[in-house]
Amino acid sequence: MGPLTVPAVVLLGPQQPQPDVGAALSDLGVKGQVALITAGWQEREREDATLIATLGVKAVNLKLHARSEKVFAADKELSQAAKARQARLKAVNDFYRIRLDHAFEAAHAISVRHVDPELLAEEQHESVEALKQLDGDHLERCQASHDQFVQKWAPNERPAVAKHRHELHAIIDDSEAIVVMGGHVVSLLNRMKLFDVVGLTKTQRWFAAAAGAMVLTERIYLFHDFPPHGTGIAEVLDWGFGLVRDLVVLPDPSHRIRLDDRAGIARFVQRIAPASCLAMDRGARVYAEHGHVRGGFCHRLCADGQVEEGWTG
Repeated sequence: MGPLTVPAVVLLGPQQPQPDVGAALSDLGVKGQVALITAGWQEREREDATLIATLGVKAVNLKLHARSEKVFAADKELSQAAKARQARLKAVNDFYRIRLDHAFEAAHAISVRHVDPELLAEEQHESVEALKQLDGDHLERCQASHDQFVQKWAPNERPAVAKHRHELHAIIDDSEAIVVMGGHVVSLLNRMKLFDVVGLTKTQRWFAAAAGAMVLTERIYLFHDFPPHGTGIAEVLDWGFGLVRDLVVLPDPSHRIRLDDRAGIARFVQRIAPASCLAMDRGARVYAEHGHVRGGFCHRLCADGQVEEGWTG
């Protein structure tokens, strides 16, 4: 997919218990209306009063989740096609997870072998390359599925979608910035794709928190070293919108990453290379111009497994 650029993007960490996106808007001089995206909150999308009270500017919620429900109620054919696509993507992801689990088992078994250090380093490199290949293949299959869906169903041209895109375009045109909150990353990604929200923007700046930050980068990785069930193996979910390139963001690392696991951190950072990996706790910020990171304040995960706390660029 081709890279997209915008004049300015600010990525933020988790917004609980006290949102700081309003402070970010103020720091960058945003005084006009902002368009708000809370589609990751799903059915709670409209419960935005507390958040809006902290923004310091007028905010209009784009209500992408509610709009998608209306679209699928009005266009049954598109609804069925979208459900079929998601079912296929889930099946593809299940097969990817099976391969990934085996690759991780192999990588771990190799990493604890007592052999010549130079040979072990070579074999560990091969383990990382196998993981990179699995990730790349999965992303290609995801993109192929999305491309086929758009080519066959042309959602932007269907009346039910076009009506809402016209309304969204008017709101976004009157907005100085776009604020994207977190929540359920798949729901957020799919709703933003359905209405091609990125394609409706021009010079607006973007402020995106947690899962919102994830979807604005090129590749979205799901991760949790302390999962309530299953294995804690990071997996690539899908392509993001690519407004920030060469970066993978991991929100809420204090609760989701085993920061003392140097081997695991090293393997992941090498796996996503040449992209950088930034972990974003509450209060973190990353600033990007024209698709490239220019600085910020967060933690950087390094290829040797170290964590550079208080990274500023």
